[in-house]
Amino acid sequence: MDEYMSSPRVWGLSCPGLPEEISRARRWVREILSETPCSDDAALIVSELGTNALRHTASGDPHGTFHVIVALSDHVLSISVTDDGETDTVPKIEQPGPEATRGRGLGMVSVLAAHVEIRPGAHGQTVTAELLMPDTSPRGLTCH
Repeated sequence: MDEYMSSPRVWGLSCPGLPEEISRARRWVREILSETPCSDDAALIVSELGTNALRHTASGDPHGTFHVIVALSDHVLSISVTDDGETDTVPKIEQPGPEATRGRGLGMVSVLAAHVEIRPGAHGQTVTAELLMPDTSPRGLTCH
């Protein structure tokens, strides 16, 4: 690691509340995490959390936004998505029936992550997924 880089490293991205921004956020995460074994899992998590923000909160309104924070340390990768709020519901992990076409996103995130936290705030909600880096993961070379 370069002597001027600190650990943990933190990146942020603010996106307009447009559906095409989900793919931009996913590419951005893959690019910054390209040298880690967690890049694909992180991209899927950002995609699911960003989509939830657009579908269920004011982030999907004409002037809405969502914000992505990625923090990487030697042991943990943290991915947070903050929405614009203005919703009466709090995100929750559901077990939809086999015929359901929605409701599996947070369930997938919880399978990929070692920990998922949902924090309501005054100006939106933040959902954070933490993945353990391989050297601390009981599963070996994969993230968890």
